Amino acid sequence: MTFMPASFHFKKRYIAYCLIFLYFLLCQSCMTMRFSNKETTKFFAASKTEFQDKTMDFDGYKIHYVETGTIQNPTLFFVHGSPGSWNAFKEYLKDSLLLKKYRMIAIDRPGFGYSDFGDAQNLRVQSQRISEFIKKIDNKKPLILVGHSVGGPVVAQLAVDNPSWYKRLVIVSGSLDPKAENPEKWRTVIKASPLRYLIPGALRPSNDELWWLKQDLVALEPELKKITCDVTIIHGTKDALVPYSNVAFMKKMFVNAKSIDTITIEKANHFIPWSHYEIVRNALLNIQ
Repeated sequence: MTFMPASFHFKKRYIAYCLIFLYFLLCQSCMTMRFSNKETTKFFAASKTEFQDKTMDFDGYKIHYVETGTIQNPTLFFVHGSPGSWNAFKEYLKDSLLLKKYRMIAIDRPGFGYSDFGDAQNLRVQSQRISEFIKKIDNKKPLILVGHSVGGPVVAQLAVDNPSWYKRLVIVSGSLDPKAENPEKWRTVIKASPLRYLIPGALRPSNDELWWLKQDLVALEPELKKITCDVTIIHGTKDALVPYSNVAFMKKMFVNAKSIDTITIEKANHFIPWSHYEIVRNALLNIQ
């Protein structure tokens, strides 16, 4: 029989503790899914696109955003999915054709990017905070909301809360049907301390809001009749994350929308803002 010295076992425990501690630190700093100001500057420099990278302070919270284009133009207002940040739409913000027609703003939603990172909020609170931001940046020109994935119900909630503010909603792969949402039971386990602190970066606030999403959508459903602007729905038939059945749900529930245009992309998955960039970009260009 071979005996290991006590110092050897101590070293193994010490290494294990160190690894656990390092993982805990990494969880707080990695997978933030956001650009630093330096990365943003480098990105726009390649196309010589003028931009603003700012954070607006409110009473108890912050909204970070990036803006391009001419302030006198109508505004495209981009709202990312979960997890994510403004840079989900970075290619659109430097698109030369879009820049000729629009001022463009992409935000970090509450809890993501540099908008109080980690502090997720439900749909109603997100709408309240983003609405206060929109009042600050309003240029009295037409305002078009573009929401991808969870950004879809966020822009719908915005339009429910202030129907007269918006010219059009563009909902890309949007998850609005509460019946299509089946929150995984494991999410409630990792929401609780201390396990939640083992979830890296932006996945933590994402887990929080995805756990709340179904109930948020249940509350939003009867309010969707308040949406009175034009609506464009863009969705892929092979979306495994947000079923295509959401399209039929939206067309049924947007009973007071001024118009509803549907763009169905055959065999497309959830990531069409990037995989089918030209289709989405052209839909935005064609808005009258």
